[in-house]
Amino acid sequence: MNSTSASDSNGSRNYFVNFNQDSTSLAVGSKSGYRLYSLSSVETLEQIYSNGTEDSCLVERLFSSSLVAVVSLTAPRKLKVCHFKKGTEICNYSYSNTILAVKLNRARLVVCLEESLYIHNIRDMKVLHTIRDTPPNPQGLCALSINSDNCYLAYPGSSTIGEVQIFDAINLHAKTMIHAHDSPLAALGFSPNGTRIATASEKGTVIRVFSVTDASKLYEYRRGVKRCVAISCLAFSLCGQFLGCSSNTETVHVFKLEEPKDSPRRSVEESGWMGYLTTYLPSQVTDVFTQGRAFATAHLKMYGVKNVISIATIQQELRLLVATEDGVLYVYNIDKNEGGDLMLFKQHRLDGSSEVTGKSSDQIDSPKSSSPQDIEGGILGSYAGILKGNPMGQMSESEKLREMAAAAESPPRDSFQFTDDQEYPPLTQNSD
Repeated sequence: MNSTSASDSNGSRNYFVNFNQDSTSLAVGSKSGYRLYSLSSVETLEQIYSNGTEDSCLVERLFSSSLVAVVSLTAPRKLKVCHFKKGTEICNYSYSNTILAVKLNRARLVVCLEESLYIHNIRDMKVLHTIRDTPPNPQGLCALSINSDNCYLAYPGSSTIGEVQIFDAINLHAKTMIHAHDSPLAALGFSPNGTRIATASEKGTVIRVFSVTDASKLYEYRRGVKRCVAISCLAFSLCGQFLGCSSNTETVHVFKLEEPKDSPRRSVEESGWMGYLTTYLPSQVTDVFTQGRAFATAHLKMYGVKNVISIATIQQELRLLVATEDGVLYVYNIDKNEGGDLMLFKQHRLDGSSEVTGKSSDQIDSPKSSSPQDIEGGILGSYAGILKGNPMGQMSESEKLREMAAAAESPPRDSFQFTDDQEYPPLTQNSD
């Protein structure tokens, strides 16, 4: 999964947050150490482990094992690999520059610097290959497939356009280059089986999904038309059927990777007059008609806060998990068939406190009783109004009319050696 920075912006306490490869646990790093939480339940957030000995800006856990890779704020060029259950440090490596990202699967560990990537063998941590002189990548943007059979590494192939370099991390050679966007890349994410990759650019309006095998475009989704945003995370569900997208806005989009019967693409092709027009309209216009739309959306209580997302099945229900750098985990339920607007089910604090913030879906206030600063109430949801200079928390006259009309039409909607196989699945087994 993609991860956020542990920088201290706006004077507030910020956290590094990241889901492990199969979304069974959540890692939270801060200036006071790091913690690991189990995601086996949404009602409670069980703390698995806590280390308060040093600050942590990157924390990556290998599936449900005891193997954790940690980078600290005080030593940003050093990577430590630890066995947290035994409380031992297995090894540490120092690099020539700041470590921007660390990715793991059962075969490889990848360390990303601004202009190079190091590929380690997960069994003995030896450096197998170094990719040098990569295009400048100050955000440490990269992705590693969690599937050991399709063990691919993706990183920007250019700093000026949206090219994705796919590298075979097992056979250690470049596989293909995908021209994904005209603008530089902002986010990458592999499907669980490693055969597809989702991409977004700095413009942030379109999400695309490509085949890793032949670089063909499989899906294209419209996140927005005019509103350019900074996309921070792209995450597939483990079933591979859903794709989540989060950004610096208050909305998280969930797309369904299928061609629905009433899709815009099919409607354009089958409708007579529209099909006729699309033969004469510019491609930029026809693309808007043929791009898929979000299957479901979640509206957060804030915007401008970095976050990471995961779509996971917990307690036999499909959930959208949103972990923010200000230390909150939001849990939304997803209806696999209906989609639509997602209601907040639960939220948890990630600062080590046992206190649970927020309410269950049965207790959440309706929009009418939301405070002026509550984005769920729709007041701060108008990004266009903010750009026009409307005061924070105040609706324009047109927005008031739309809200009254909506209310009238419908009611309000509320080599390492592990002795325990359970601790670290053998590499010969593929449970993904």
